[in-house]
Amino acid sequence: MGGILFSNAFGGQYKQMIEWHNFMGSDSFCLKACDPAGPNAAHYCEHIYDRIGCAYNAPNAARDKVFESCLGENQDFPGVYTTNGQVVTYTQPPESLGAISTMPYTARVPASSSCTPFESKALFTGLPSGSGSATSKTSTPTGTGVTTKTNSPTTGTNGAPTPSKTSGALTVAIPGFAAAVGVVVSAIFLA
Repeated sequence: MGGILFSNAFGGQYKQMIEWHNFMGSDSFCLKACDPAGPNAAHYCEHIYDRIGCAYNAPNAARDKVFESCLGENQDFPGVYTTNGQVVTYTQPPESLGAISTMPYTARVPASSSCTPFESKALFTGLPSGSGSATSKTSTPTGTGVTTKTNSPTTGTNGAPTPSKTSGALTVAIPGFAAAVGVVVSAIFLA
């Protein structure tokens, strides 16, 4: 199983994102794609820490019921942290050892600035109408937060953020109704 991801976030032309990851949980979903031309793309989009989720792989300051596009600094490489002046790389224990109950560090949330707010109705313009399909029920998302960290927040024709060049990674974190969105995204990627 797997997926292929294409983006026009780095330079305007669609190209395949070699380094990317997504994590879906009961109350959050995050997707991060790293600039394939960036020298540290594999480190920023590390995908060996699948059991510790968004808080460590894509730390962000997303807030419930807030949609915004911000300038932001790069995060630290997932799994790499400093303690007592020494740089340490976290090793995720095997799943056979059970749940991860404690972490030796807290991921630093990168600073962001120049945030541009968006209304949810501008972001969710393409939701299905639900006419006559097996999934005829539709729901209008309310109370979700999206944080997109980019170097150049711009808007598309529908008022939704269309990030351009970022310095390391494009991060989208969606708390709230993310489980349902995650299932849909998963079905698209894995179909």
